Amino acid sequence: MKRTLALVFTCLFPVIAVAADAIVSEDGPHILPAGDSDLSEFLWIKRPIVVFADSPADPRYQQQIEMLTERADEMILRDVVVITDTDPSARSPVRMKLRPRGFQLVLLDKGGAVELRKPAPWDVRELSRSIDKMPMRQREIREGKGLE
Repeated sequence: MKRTLALVFTCLFPVIAVAADAIVSEDGPHILPAGDSDLSEFLWIKRPIVVFADSPADPRYQQQIEMLTERADEMILRDVVVITDTDPSARSPVRMKLRPRGFQLVLLDKGGAVELRKPAPWDVRELSRSIDKMPMRQREIREGKGLE
């Protein structure tokens, strides 16, 4: 059991590190480091989900990134971009604006307002429900965008 678990973690860590530092594809989920991102560039275009941690080795951070990448299609459907910040000493503009403590998940709407803050990882299903309750998302659904 220990060997299997060690093998899983050995394979999983490089995948999470790559996912946290790069844009997956033009049509795929966008995962950007906070240092390269300014929240204003997503206004009225994307719904940012910002994942903060004090280190990329934080198990909650790794679990959250894994959950987001596993069900990326649901995030793409809802115009989500994921921004990661795992370096508190860098004092990124995103960190300075949202002021997290330790691990935190922050969901913003397309207008830039904070809709949700969570101190623990959240499943994509729960995030999707929260997004689907937002007025702009309701309008998108009524107009037929995001229905597949």
